[in-house]
Amino acid sequence: MKIKHLALSVATLGLAASCSTNETQKDAPGIDVEYMDTSVRPQDDFYTYVNGKWNETAKIPDDRTSWGGFQILRKQTDADVLSILEKAEASGKYDKNTDQAKAIAVFNSILDTKARDEKGIKPIMPYINKIEAVTSISALQELLATNPSAISAPFFGLSAYSDPNDSNINVAYIGVGGLGLPDRDYYLKEDEDSKKIREQYVAHVSRMLNYIGETDTEAKAERILELETQLAEPRLDKVARRDFRNYNNRYHVNDLNTVAENINWKNFMSDLGMESLPDTVLVMEPKYMSQLDQMLVSTPIEDLKLLTKWATFNDATGQLSTEIERANWEFYSKTLSGAKAQRPIKERALSVVNNTIGEAVGQLYVDEKFPPEAKEKAEAMVTNVISAFKNRINNLEWMTDSTKAKAIEKLNKFTVKIGYPDEFKDYSDLKVGKNKSYYENMLAVSEWNFKDNLSKIGKPVDKTEWGMSPQTVNAYFNPLYNEIVFPAAILQPPFYDYKADAAVNYGGIGAVIGHEISHAFDDSGARFDADGNLKNWWTDEDLEQFTARGEKLAALYSSIEVLDSVYINGKFTLGENIGDLGGVLGAYDGLQMHLKENGNPGKIEGFTPEQRFFLSWATVWRTKMRDEALKTKIKTDPHSPGQYRAYVPLQNVDAFYEAFDLKEGDELYLKPEDRVRIW
Repeated sequence: MKIKHLALSVATLGLAASCSTNETQKDAPGIDVEYMDTSVRPQDDFYTYVNGKWNETAKIPDDRTSWGGFQILRKQTDADVLSILEKAEASGKYDKNTDQAKAIAVFNSILDTKARDEKGIKPIMPYINKIEAVTSISALQELLATNPSAISAPFFGLSAYSDPNDSNINVAYIGVGGLGLPDRDYYLKEDEDSKKIREQYVAHVSRMLNYIGETDTEAKAERILELETQLAEPRLDKVARRDFRNYNNRYHVNDLNTVAENINWKNFMSDLGMESLPDTVLVMEPKYMSQLDQMLVSTPIEDLKLLTKWATFNDATGQLSTEIERANWEFYSKTLSGAKAQRPIKERALSVVNNTIGEAVGQLYVDEKFPPEAKEKAEAMVTNVISAFKNRINNLEWMTDSTKAKAIEKLNKFTVKIGYPDEFKDYSDLKVGKNKSYYENMLAVSEWNFKDNLSKIGKPVDKTEWGMSPQTVNAYFNPLYNEIVFPAAILQPPFYDYKADAAVNYGGIGAVIGHEISHAFDDSGARFDADGNLKNWWTDEDLEQFTARGEKLAALYSSIEVLDSVYINGKFTLGENIGDLGGVLGAYDGLQMHLKENGNPGKIEGFTPEQRFFLSWATVWRTKMRDEALKTKIKTDPHSPGQYRAYVPLQNVDAFYEAFDLKEGDELYLKPEDRVRIW
């Protein structure tokens, strides 16, 4: 069972592919003026003003569901990593036991489609047959516990992570199992889109069950939907899942039977391989576990087996034959997100390597693509934006001094990680190899990950570990570590370039830095103190003010209709929207500090530094997205769509009004009293 990673990231971050067209500035990267549509007033439609001509000419590639600066940079980075990986293999200098050789072995096992197609469904059938042989709930429980890597648990699972009450210690979490559809809303909503997707899902499941030898597959697919709906209903909704207090339900191991009496918890943990039972367990969703407990005893064993077989097969479809992989793609990528073609197999293979043993490749990537000076310059910018954020907190009119002091303490205790970890992950115990199939290698990775995670329960947290590999184009804030993390791949041209003027860099990477800092003070991160513990540090008065301001921002975003009758969920996206607003403000102040220290260069390409800052921000978020992908994003992604991230935060920034002379009557104008002011 994989517990969702608790870090908050920019996730759908778009990145600007920019170079100047000004003859006198042609050596300096800048704003893509050729992609601007200056026939549009920036005061009325800032996104189109900045990105209008790009929007007219850009096409979403068939193998993508969206396209923009982020996707372009991701593709460029993938090309770099592919080249590095292929050169490493050709060099012949990596012994089979090295981490790099293991990454190459996994990569090549994915590319060996001939072997995959010859094996077909065979690799997974021993586990499907084991499930089929079960005759009781207790036997099914034992099977799930003794085969946690090969057999997927659709019911619940156990994992280790930082204790929110003492973030320096790892504790056992019991969390919900996986579902076949991306979110509980797909099962429970009665709108026409949700109904249609459920029908398409049943058809997909029916088709896929044939591969594992099932008969009467349509009826069984309908039953799987019914069972998954029962498992979806008691779960927390996506807004409630953002509040970690809902997960902080502590039980002594001897008291777990008060949550689910029909599960033999001690046997389950022993069968998992735990040498000793933990004293404390966090049950993330007690309501779910209680209803699951009743479902397990009221549901025929044949139905529970059917659901387990489907979950196990569904999780492994990408690791089997290319026919099965494509059948899976046709529903999850084509139907749900609108993709028209699969991505090239090398890109798919690289994605798997990056997401499983990514740091083995990350070492090579950093050596070739991330010079020490890049890290030094990024560190200087982070220091500047943090300083600007401190100033903003100290100058807040609505916050009392005692809460300000706690907020500053939290900033002062930030851990900042840039580029790559000081020590890369050790994969010496990982048993993958070039003579193993793709499925076998992935099974080995899963077993290694599970044992590594389980071994952490009750032990000190290693806060030097990273949640992303260096070649990841993203960034994140982890509230339990009180850290902000910027992998190397996000700190590269053309998004961040030391040759570009400061305004462009502050509007790009500077605002991303500010965004991650702001996550420490969004509606979720603000519940954690300077040590990463779930502890209230607010006065009642300040918390009431903060909550009211957040509700105002949520209402603003909830009024945005992205497609016919499809609206942004302002409560679900609140943390990311606070991050964007705080990020822009912190980065803008950081730019002003930089200009004061280093001088104002005046206009470049006809724009002041302040204007170029906001132009850079809007360029970051240029995005085109298929309607299917946009609908899925609204249901499952806590980030607002890029087009709206480009300008909605700016409507609440006074400096934006000054830079572009916004006045009452302009389309983007908000009255001063209507602007949201948080950080």
